[in-house]
Amino acid sequence: MRMPDPPLSSPSPEAPRRARELGLGVGEGPTGPHNTFTDVPGIRVGHTTLVDAPRVHSGVTAIVPDGVGPASPLPAGVFAGNGYGKLLGSTQLAELGALETPVLLTSTLSAFRVADALVGWMLEQRGTAGARSLNPVVGECNDGLLSDIRSRPVHEEHVRSALETAHSGPVPEGCVGGGTGLTALGFKSGIGTSSRRLPLAGREVTLGVLVQANFGGTLRILGRTITPADVGLPTAAPVPDTGSCMIVTATDAPLDARQLTRLARRAVYALARVGAAYSHGSGDYGLAFGTRPLGTPAGPAVVPDDTLDPLFSALLDAVEEAALNSLLTATTTTGPYGDTRHPLPAAPLLAVLG
Repeated sequence: MRMPDPPLSSPSPEAPRRARELGLGVGEGPTGPHNTFTDVPGIRVGHTTLVDAPRVHSGVTAIVPDGVGPASPLPAGVFAGNGYGKLLGSTQLAELGALETPVLLTSTLSAFRVADALVGWMLEQRGTAGARSLNPVVGECNDGLLSDIRSRPVHEEHVRSALETAHSGPVPEGCVGGGTGLTALGFKSGIGTSSRRLPLAGREVTLGVLVQANFGGTLRILGRTITPADVGLPTAAPVPDTGSCMIVTATDAPLDARQLTRLARRAVYALARVGAAYSHGSGDYGLAFGTRPLGTPAGPAVVPDDTLDPLFSALLDAVEEAALNSLLTATTTTGPYGDTRHPLPAAPLLAVLG
């Protein structure tokens, strides 16, 4: 059945807490007002969460830039750190540097149905009456450890709900939407997000990151390796490496598609900070887009490449923090085959870190 999104109010002391609330914020740069992806103006996020325990823990997450469409594409770039995955629409995105649709994140075997539903929804939107071609962009992670992935539980109505309920402001994290059945670094994971504000070439810009975390390796925080046993959790049996991670970046900085590809590349690199293994079976993808439509005559010129270092640094920090948030805000989940994964527990973690 569909589960409602978690409340957006402040958590109780017993509730999962974000990295920054625990004193584990990354870097010195300021965040946006909510420290979420939607701090970038004109971006909305929606989730549809599907839970029928223990059989199904799945869903879909929609990233919806205002006004995006085939007649008003946004500049974008994409990078495959390891291409063992299904990032639908990526070849046209790489070729043209143009994002024509919202970006949807879901389960591996549901990606194709989700793409079809996205096309149907887009063709009903204003400005698409004459469209004869459309490039839906859908990323995925394999939730087959904690969900019956072969049942392909995500249907058209779930996609439409995520798109139509997408909103600005705080973004639910952890076991929601496309992050519901995921694991990473030996822990229960899910959706994580973070943002940064910074001066760039004489103007203030915002950068937001959303991570769909589902990858192998050993967690590293503050230079220390952290295993489940270190924080009092049972050590889970090893599983086949069928991970993946989708990292979506948005910014209002005036960048072209080539520069956004440079951002997407560094987002994948940033996973190394938290211990990602980048192994054979993991699809590690970065996608970055700007919020100024292609061909817009007004507005600031594209910033020079030699001014981008502060943006690169902010991105590395935001991805690291978003990945930590995905582990800290998840909830313990047992799947249909008896496998259980626990989130990263705040109090034991702080005790280990001293």
